[in-house]
Amino acid sequence: MNLYLRLLWALLRCWRLPALTPQDTLERSFRVLPNDLDINGHMNNGRYLTVIDLMLIEFFVRTGFARVMLREGWRPMSGGAIISYRRGLQPLQRYRVRFALAGTDSAWNYMRFHFLRDDGTLCATGYMKGAAVGRGGLVGNDVSYARLGVAHAPSPLPEAVAHWLAAERRAMADATS
Repeated sequence: MNLYLRLLWALLRCWRLPALTPQDTLERSFRVLPNDLDINGHMNNGRYLTVIDLMLIEFFVRTGFARVMLREGWRPMSGGAIISYRRGLQPLQRYRVRFALAGTDSAWNYMRFHFLRDDGTLCATGYMKGAAVGRGGLVGNDVSYARLGVAHAPSPLPEAVAHWLAAERRAMADATS
């Protein structure tokens, strides 16, 4: 139930906040709640990606992309994520998430994220990729950015993303062989 409350709270809050451009960095504070914990007593590894979903929703709303998707009948789709954990987040501990666009290609948007304790200690970091999907499949970034009223120029991907994509291609090839 708490995740729905967090989603509702995120939606209510972000409608009142200033608009963002796709190049802006979004930063939000959270607290580790009891239902975020795993059997080791720290935040569950899956919960990190759920929080990233909340950040993505806020990013969509504040950039105006949520409105574009609703109008066009598109749906957001996550294409994968890579995350590394370094330090645990303890019960009731406050933390910040920093979330920003790291690069784009013809259809995918690659978002960088960091989970930080209030003292600045890095707890987890990674990338996720997402795109809009319409009836015909993936919506190209040229189309989606144009509907948003923003020019799209594919940007160079960070080296870590290029390596991730190569590993992803290899994993998919291994799965079908």
